[in-house]
Amino acid sequence: MSPRPVILVFHGGGGTGAGFKRYGGFDAVADRDGVLVAYADGSGPLGRRLLTWNAGECCGYAEAENVDDVGFALAVLGDVARRAPVDVTRVYATGHSNGAMMTYRLATEAPGRLAAIAPVAGMGVVDPPARPLPLLHVHSVDDPRALYHGGLGRPFPFTSAPVRHGAVEPTLTRWARRNGCAAEPAAVDRRSTASAPDHGAELLAWAPCTTGAEVHLWRITGAGHGWPGRRGPVPAWWMGPYTDVIDAAEEAWRFLRRFRRADAPPL
Repeated sequence: MSPRPVILVFHGGGGTGAGFKRYGGFDAVADRDGVLVAYADGSGPLGRRLLTWNAGECCGYAEAENVDDVGFALAVLGDVARRAPVDVTRVYATGHSNGAMMTYRLATEAPGRLAAIAPVAGMGVVDPPARPLPLLHVHSVDDPRALYHGGLGRPFPFTSAPVRHGAVEPTLTRWARRNGCAAEPAAVDRRSTASAPDHGAELLAWAPCTTGAEVHLWRITGAGHGWPGRRGPVPAWWMGPYTDVIDAAEEAWRFLRRFRRADAPPL
């Protein structure tokens, strides 16, 4: 078997890797394109229930206990490499909500390991990594849980502490500046869906980039906090409207697959 690319996938807060596997859409990517997908579990006080990731300022048990989830993510990658041949130049990460914030933390603390990232519906309060890293972010401006414009949002479930969210476009602009990209984004694609005429998606790109490390944003309108393209187990009254205006797994892979990190260290 030839070395294969790997996608590290981080479930949302309160979820599990197995749960995200059922609705995230990455199994189809793996089966079609020969990608290795690792669905890791966060940690929690109740065994395999209410699991979270320590994304720095969120969330729940993992943050409160200062769990070393960056170290854990790298250990998961090492375990994958012991089971199958891994192309170390093509290691990617994505996640939903708290998992998206975890993706940002991993990118900041271990940027030399990743070739690109694609977080969805969660903006960490982090600075861009020291070295350029391609980034696709997916987020609805109408997300009721992870606030698009940043600030203090609702408390994480079963806690009294509000979650602080980074503002999406200002954060991506800082990231683009670090990557040597254009100062302002331009729209390069637009989507709509017959199933929800008030839902739309616009793909913004900060381009060109002198480093080649592109920064893109799928900016969605009308949808809530759910994973775009799939309906998860959490009801819409809590998440906001689900949408199929884009398929987040397919758009993530379409972006990620274009990038390699030639200087990635061996596993």
